[in-house]
Amino acid sequence: MGWKRKSDDAEGEDGFGGDGDGHKRRRKAAAPAAPETKEKREILPSTIKNKERRSAVHAKLKQQKKLEKRKKLKERDAAEKRALELGEEPAPKKIPRTIENTRELDETVCRPDDEELFAGNDCDEFSSILKRERAPKILLTTCRFNSTRGPAFISELLEVIPNSQYFRRGTYDLKKIVEYANHKEFTSVVVVHTNRREPDALLIIGLPDGPTAHFKLSKLVLRKDIKNHGNPTSHEPELVLTNFTTRLGHRVGRLIQSLFPQEPNFRGRRVVTFHNQRDFIFFRHHRYIFDSKESKRTDSKDKKMKNDEGEKVPQEKVIARLQECGPRFTLKLVSLQHGTFDTKGGEYEWVHKPEMDTSRRRFFL
Repeated sequence: MGWKRKSDDAEGEDGFGGDGDGHKRRRKAAAPAAPETKEKREILPSTIKNKERRSAVHAKLKQQKKLEKRKKLKERDAAEKRALELGEEPAPKKIPRTIENTRELDETVCRPDDEELFAGNDCDEFSSILKRERAPKILLTTCRFNSTRGPAFISELLEVIPNSQYFRRGTYDLKKIVEYANHKEFTSVVVVHTNRREPDALLIIGLPDGPTAHFKLSKLVLRKDIKNHGNPTSHEPELVLTNFTTRLGHRVGRLIQSLFPQEPNFRGRRVVTFHNQRDFIFFRHHRYIFDSKESKRTDSKDKKMKNDEGEKVPQEKVIARLQECGPRFTLKLVSLQHGTFDTKGGEYEWVHKPEMDTSRRRFFL
């Protein structure tokens, strides 16, 4: 009755000492622990509950990353300088991977040697305006049920687009307005659609033969809401279109270009920009400002220049900057239709559908 079982270190599970599992467990316990990795030793700020300590750890990690990045830049600059001194070619700079430069291949991307594209430009609907044979004349109107921000947006569009006129929609159908604009020799009709007291769509109809482009409008910011905004002059603006690379984008770009005169007045220093990025068209309206800033003149030996009386001679330095005039909004193409506006029998060149968005790297403009 006084018999006691031996420990596992002396015998195995079957009661016999020697080569049981107890020796294996003892060897495992005696083995040295694996060194902790750097990732395990680092404390993530998100795991710290104390707000002050969390912010301090986050600032420390941010500073460390900044110092490492600066160190890498210095090493790269030193390597380039060393290679130039030895007469060798420096290592090529790495190009960051972005969604734009990794986009899916598109056969409709325009090329500078595309003769068919240039031949089509000479005989399309916008050729007479872009060749300066006709002056653009724009009719602006709204939907039937207008809102408070709609007229404010249209009043700013009237200042952006030269030679444009506003007509109240009333109860007229859009087809009747198109007929009236054709009779009065307008070149385009722009309709601002509003929903829940907010402009949400833009319809551009080319006259007399179309096409009709329907855009979704978002992120509208009026001039009064832009900080340190400027007031535009009546000079004809300079137009900048960027990243309209495909056949569809080229056609949409020419439609937008037909709204503005082709002879900008550079004395007005006005710039209107339509920038396409990932099929979103960003609109901005700026004016140039040239500021003169005094700086101390120095000679070739970095000595300050002085006149005969011993006074320092200031030097005026001109600095150019941009001042936003507003409005600011974003467009996204919904459809492009042949001819003028016709919802029943119209033929569409392109219509955006949800099933077309198969990849983040697929763009149409």
